[in-house]
Amino acid sequence: FVNAGLLNLLQTIYVIYGSNIGTTMTSWLVAMVGFKVNVQAMALPLISIGMALWLSGGRSRRSGLGQALAGFGLFFLGIAVLKESFGSLGGSLPLHELAADGGNLPLFVGIGFLLTFLMQSSSAAMAVTLTAAAGGLMPLTAAAATVIGANVGTTSTAALAVIGSTPNAQRAAAAHVLFNLLTALVAVLLLSPLLELITQAYSGAGTAKVLALFHTAFNLLGVALMWWLTPALVRFLEGRFRSIEE
Repeated sequence: FVNAGLLNLLQTIYVIYGSNIGTTMTSWLVAMVGFKVNVQAMALPLISIGMALWLSGGRSRRSGLGQALAGFGLFFLGIAVLKESFGSLGGSLPLHELAADGGNLPLFVGIGFLLTFLMQSSSAAMAVTLTAAAGGLMPLTAAAATVIGANVGTTSTAALAVIGSTPNAQRAAAAHVLFNLLTALVAVLLLSPLLELITQAYSGAGTAKVLALFHTAFNLLGVALMWWLTPALVRFLEGRFRSIEE
């Protein structure tokens, strides 16, 4: 939209804030559904119904609904495969030892970034992280650091998408990167107290729900910190990525 001139830079940055909060809903989907029901039994009918609607719908809305249902089915099927895979991996990877003293948290941030960069999907990286943590493969603090890394890694999509685009689109991508880096920095600094606060407030919540809460909380905190700084950020970025005409 910003590349086509349908949104200005200020509007685009506010949309980015909303999309960052919106992407945390994947964590909630995995935590609330992925570990509560037999997702494999639910996934296969969704894929079948979705594919039938997609193939028979032509260019109608029914075709779009079919694609959405098939996509959700494949996503839940992936969660089922991950749960089985991580259940057998538990004793073979020394992730608990790496996270024992808390000094290797930057390593887990890097793992989260790398997962998202390679898969080009923060949703997939979050599903992997939550499933691994719920299966006991990594401790809570390490999983939270991986979530932070995945949140930064999602900016790689925007950075790749704006190659050869307009200066305004490049500024929007830069705003996305700066916002996520600031949010990640705040989240790392507040990781222990924020996790402790969440676990005390929701003592009965499982590991996946705690991580989903953490993911949402630090993104909301990042938006709250950046909200009043956004006009200054726009002025700063408007002096960057100038075209020959400008």
